[in-house]
Amino acid sequence: MLKSVLDALEDGRLVELPDNDKKDALQFLATMLEAVPSIPPGTDIVEIVLEHEKTSNTSLGVGWACPHARVDFDGELCCAIGWSPAGIDYGIAGEPLVRLIVMFFVPENQRNVYLKEVSTLARVLKSNPEFQNLESITDLSHVRNTLLDIVHQAMSGDGRSYRARMIQLDALTKGAAVADHYRLEGMQIDALLIVSGPDIEPVILTQNAELSKLSAEDTRLVAAIASGNHYDLQDWQIIRRSTTAYAGERVIYDCLAIKFRQGKGTPGAGG
Repeated sequence: MLKSVLDALEDGRLVELPDNDKKDALQFLATMLEAVPSIPPGTDIVEIVLEHEKTSNTSLGVGWACPHARVDFDGELCCAIGWSPAGIDYGIAGEPLVRLIVMFFVPENQRNVYLKEVSTLARVLKSNPEFQNLESITDLSHVRNTLLDIVHQAMSGDGRSYRARMIQLDALTKGAAVADHYRLEGMQIDALLIVSGPDIEPVILTQNAELSKLSAEDTRLVAAIASGNHYDLQDWQIIRRSTTAYAGERVIYDCLAIKFRQGKGTPGAGG
């Protein structure tokens, strides 16, 4: 099965990579994983991934790569997925450019689960040449649906394949939660929660003081995140990862806030 891939799609951890440089792509995905709430603060996934790549090339040889960060504590297996439209030279002569990178965070207690997921992915790719290389893909929606097709095949005969198909149907009507354009240089990622309901004033929760102030002052943020998947807040892009409904029509929107280098944001532009 490919549960962590399915979870990544549900939680909005599928992105278009900012350029076709291998190191930048790995650093970007590792930084995304460091922002996952279940991963302990201070876990240096960037360093772990980059050090491992110095000695072990993680390309699967069919336009896909599966880098990983193993840690010596217990936790949940999770991944972040990056798509490169132009393709990335992964440093192996004669191999096709890498267009899909699935980066895994592998706690010690999840090593066997991780190995099963990687071997399952490799098996599905080998058996289905149409999932290899992916030169014809032109947008993230197509990437998302391709990944859901792969998950569905991997879970054939498993009740979770129904979950994959329902997510795919939802994707066709709502679209994927992704940022449009971004750069690694000067990038900062913070978690942001929005608590909203018909009988309360919206509450913005974040540990970043600047982000908290901007969010409180922007009267369009809550409505934009409620109706769409991302919103540009001056130099920050707010990306909705998940929505949880509670009694009394109250809702919590779990978001990532990505800060661009100066001039990259589009103040006040909704998505």
